[in-house]
Amino acid sequence: MPFDLRDIPIDPKVEAALAARGLSYRVIDPRDRAALAAWSLADIRGFHNPAPTEADLEREIAVFVERRVHGVYDPTLDVPEVPVATVASWPTGLSVPGGRSVDGWAISSVTVAPTHRRRGVARALMEGELQNAVAAGAALAMLTATEATIYGRYGFAPAARATTLEIERARVEWTGPAEPGRVQFVEPAKMREQAAAIARRAVARTPGEIDRWSGLLDRVLGVHHPETERSRAVRVARYDDRHDQPQGFVAYRVKHEGEGAGVLEFDFMAAASDEAERALWRFLLEQDYVRAVRAHLRSVDEPLPWLVGDRRAIRTTALHDHLWLRILDPVAALEARRYAGTGSLVLEVDDPRGFAAGRFEVEISAKGHAEVRRLEQGAPDAAAHATRRSRPVQGLRLGVAELSAIYLGDVTPSLLARAGRVVETTPGSLALADRLFASPRAPQLSVWF
Repeated sequence: MPFDLRDIPIDPKVEAALAARGLSYRVIDPRDRAALAAWSLADIRGFHNPAPTEADLEREIAVFVERRVHGVYDPTLDVPEVPVATVASWPTGLSVPGGRSVDGWAISSVTVAPTHRRRGVARALMEGELQNAVAAGAALAMLTATEATIYGRYGFAPAARATTLEIERARVEWTGPAEPGRVQFVEPAKMREQAAAIARRAVARTPGEIDRWSGLLDRVLGVHHPETERSRAVRVARYDDRHDQPQGFVAYRVKHEGEGAGVLEFDFMAAASDEAERALWRFLLEQDYVRAVRAHLRSVDEPLPWLVGDRRAIRTTALHDHLWLRILDPVAALEARRYAGTGSLVLEVDDPRGFAAGRFEVEISAKGHAEVRRLEQGAPDAAAHATRRSRPVQGLRLGVAELSAIYLGDVTPSLLARAGRVVETTPGSLALADRLFASPRAPQLSVWF
């Protein structure tokens, strides 16, 4: 979606709703450093992070200058230039089953000051972002949520989960294959030159991943402020295949929690192949003077238990919903991904906000490609189509949140039906939908945004 984010008009309904409460809704000009600095301070405060150093603030500004940044301001405050609410967003690709990508709208930095709660500010921000996403031509909106009860009211649903794994180093015996390439340490600055290309290939392998932005890679590699203690603790290892081609890397640190051996901790691994993923896991698990390995934002179907002799050495210490999706254009979203077989479904989608509402006929070819057609009011109904095709039409009735939840394959339609959230309109439709929407690889988002 190549365009200038400033070309998107501000939503007049949101602007008017906030003005009625004595608040001003603005888009920050990326050239206005003072306004971006004040906005960043509000964003940092909203997530209860410590006041930034000047260097940290410069890094924040460098990231947000490339995004569409909104602030809500109260002109009656002692410091009116610092917003009382923030949100940032940008267009980005989301990987979907089949190794493809769909145009998405990422929403981040949603904060409302505790002094301005219960005034409809968060609602206004989210409604404005959905309108921004539609104006940008996004098929869906997405976010990572710190709280699970906020975003469902806007049609979002959890679509990919994440786990935290802790592995007892002393109990680990590697039983997986020995890979033909090699792992070597790389200076973070040198790895930065190769990181984006490897990350792009890694993202394409797994549904639920989003495009990596430069500020993220700078942070995980510790090159944005290499003199800080956190950056100096980062170690980077790269896997090269038998042809000496880089196929993956991991950034980690060893934390000493008390006396003795430390805990190796990481939350960023980019592997462009299964071979690279296995080799990097082995490297991490076989280090000396480490009592445990702690891995954040890992997949719910991690292959690791099948690579070590004692799977009980691996504990899942956290499991949470991570990526939330909100489909806005069912035709574009459903046609973007690939499906596990052939078939036909009619999806009756309810969307109280209107973006995705309607009846959609989904025809999936033997190669898993979908052709989606909106069934307009007054057009021949599904039964007439079924007669022409000489086979019964399978169908489901569901809300936009349920459609968003099944989109990447993290949850089956039949499970949502058991919860009373999906209705089968024709016998056999749930079994067909379960098969079609299944993903050979569980969706995963391995970053926060």
